[in-house]
Order: sequence, then C-alpha cells, then structure tokens
Amino acid sequence: MLGKIVLWASGLIFAAYGVACFVSPELPAGYAGLTIGSGDAYAEMGAMYGGLQFGFGLFCLLAALKPAFYRPALTLLVMSIGSLALARLYSAWDTQWMVAGYTWGALAFEFAVAVLAAIALRKE
Repeated sequence: MLGKIVLWASGLIFAAYGVACFVSPELPAGYAGLTIGSGDAYAEMGAMYGGLQFGFGLFCLLAALKPAFYRPALTLLVMSIGSLALARLYSAWDTQWMVAGYTWGALAFEFAVAVLAAIALRKE
C-alpha cells in the first residue's frame, strides 16, 4: 500500500512539474537562481526539467497500475532520487553561498521519496 501511494504521489508530482517546465523552461531556472543565456540552455532546461521529469512521472504512474513495474519503479526512486538528494546535500554543504528555500524544499522532497520508496521495498 505504501509503495502505491509513493508511486502515485511521485508520478503525479513529477509529471505535473515536468509539463510545467516543458511549457516554461524559465520556471525551474528561476526557482534555482539560474540564467538562461542561449538557445541551448533553453532547450536543456526544457529537456531535463520538462521532458525527463515528465517521463519519469509517467513511469511511476504506469508502475502504480502495472504490477510488473512496481518494484523496478520503487528501486528507481530509491536509486535516482536518493542519489539526487545526496548530491544536492553535498553540493549545498560544499558551496560558499547560502542556499534558499528551493534547495531545502527539494532536499526534503527527495529524501522523503527515497526513504519511503526504500521502506516500501523492504516491506515487500
């Protein structure tokens, strides 16, 4: 049950945020304090924050519906979102600048998703 909740919630959040970032690549750039200075940068923001997150969200939603994808999707959440959280934490700790609410919110979300997915995997 926990795994399905994690997959549905993650899928909806990633898919919705992916669509928003695909439509407006300036959205994630603004949140993170980045400047889009070229067409390549615009395409990169749209692809990585839009396309990749949308596809990731769709996979989580599919896994919530198809038992064959359930464990692989939870494993993917633990590994990819957990790695993202660890890298963000290290980078936030290693920088000389203060990080803002965007980073702390992302860290909280990423660690929560990874830990809950890991718990769901262990319960199976």
